[in-house]
Parts: sequence; C-alpha cells; structure tokens
Amino acid sequence: MDLYELHDHPPLSEPVLLVALEGWIDAGMVGATAMSTILDTTESSLVASFDTDALLDHRARRPVMSLDEGHIERLTWPSIELRATVDEAGRHVLLLVGAEPDHVWGRFSTAVLELATTLDVQMVIGVGAYPAPVPHTRPTRLALTSPSTEVMESFTGFFRGTVDVPAGIQAAIEVAANEAGIQAMGLWAQVPHYISAMPYPAGSIAIIEGIARVSNLVFPAGELAIEAASARERLDELIAGNEQHEAMVRQLEELVDSEVPMDTGLGPLPTADELAAELQAFLRDVGES
Repeated sequence: MDLYELHDHPPLSEPVLLVALEGWIDAGMVGATAMSTILDTTESSLVASFDTDALLDHRARRPVMSLDEGHIERLTWPSIELRATVDEAGRHVLLLVGAEPDHVWGRFSTAVLELATTLDVQMVIGVGAYPAPVPHTRPTRLALTSPSTEVMESFTGFFRGTVDVPAGIQAAIEVAANEAGIQAMGLWAQVPHYISAMPYPAGSIAIIEGIARVSNLVFPAGELAIEAASARERLDELIAGNEQHEAMVRQLEELVDSEVPMDTGLGPLPTADELAAELQAFLRDVGES
C-alpha cells in the first residue's frame, strides 16, 4: 500500500529537504516555529501528502472538532505533507512537516527517501531543539548531528555531543538519506532548560541562520526578531526579581563563556516547570496591571 500521494507541482531543481515533524523533542517549539515562519513568509505548493490513517494513532493524535452552538462544522485531521517553496535567491526547497508517524517508521523513511530520490534532493536537514544548561542571555548555540563523518568534518562552529538518546523519525530519515548518498544532518538549538516548555523565538532564529550556514538557503525571519526581543525583556524582568534565578543565570553564563564541559558541578537548578509557572504568573500580573 502506498503511503503517499504525489500531487502536481512546479518543476524543482536540486532542492534541499528540511524536516521538522511534530511529536519528537522540540524544546520551545523552536523547530516547528522556524518551519512555520518559512512557510508563512514564502509561497508554497503541496508536493505530496501522506496516508495518516496508516501512519498515525488517532487516539493519540485526535482530529479537532469545530463546534458552533452544537453544530459540528468540520473535523481537522492531523496531516503529514511535503511542500515546496523557494528561498530569497530562488533556490528550491522542500519541507516535510506535520505529525511524526506512530507506525511503520521503516516504510515511512523508505517512502521519504523515494520522494527525495525522485525529486533529486541534494541535502537533507532535520531541525529541532532540546533543553540545555544555557542562559537566555547568550546567543543560541546549535548542535550538529549526522550519520556522515564527512559532513561532521565539513562544518565547524557547532556543538557536538556524545550520548545515547531515543531517536526520532528524523534520525531514521537522515540515516536512510546518507546510505543513499545524499548529504544529511540535523541542526538542534540548545534552549535554556528553565524555559524549554514555552515558545523560544530566539532559538527559531538560530535555526534559520543555521540552515543558511550549512546550505546557503536564506529565508526572512518574519516577526521572530520582535518576538525574541519581547521574550528577552520579559525574562530579564522576571529573573531580576528573584535572587535564586539571578544566581542560576550567572552560573550558566560563566559555564558557557568559559566553555566548561556541561557535566561539571553547577549545583541544583530550578526546574522548567517551576520557572514556567512563575513566568506565567508574572505575565498574568503584567496583563492585569
């Protein structure tokens, strides 16, 4: 059974494939926001749509029911789509967006690779973000992952971790692409652990800039710069009112500035839930004043 339907679309020339599927680790909604910003600031066309009945568990990813005084107006089903657009220089780009599959990962990865080969994809870049002991007062750092040692050696200035972690479908796609001879990598923004449950637009800007560094694709950042400045101002105001949080941020700044390995003794840090709750209360107070 085919997992996707190919649609009529404009001709493509050696596109880069960007992958950001919702459901796996994406702290601060960084990867999803970066992709939605690209789609919002460019014109895109549908290239392929995937069979979500075969790929998703709808008890875990239920459709949204829209009601108007009891009348069911529509059901909005989760989707997985491959869309095409161009960057500011007219270079062709494909974006694989939507929900991360719950089932048949092997077949899904094979289907994506089949599309990539058919459409002459030259590079695959997965994007996401993870919580890290970094402060919001420093530029967002990006980590690079790849199944290719050649790719790892080709790009400098990225953080490179050593750890065993559960993988997302993005990694399976990158491995399949690499085995097929397509350059593949993942770009991961490091989001301050204490705000990883809230949107972090500074991280999304870093992802868009990171894509430019590895592929020369250039996209407008839309309203992200304004949103990042506003978030920074609110965080600074919140943390300035708490001695413990001020001390935590200073420790994280020293850690990042000195390039000390991340597993050195930093002492207990407030959890993301604790600071998120305080920030939400702070924003409510600001809205009521």
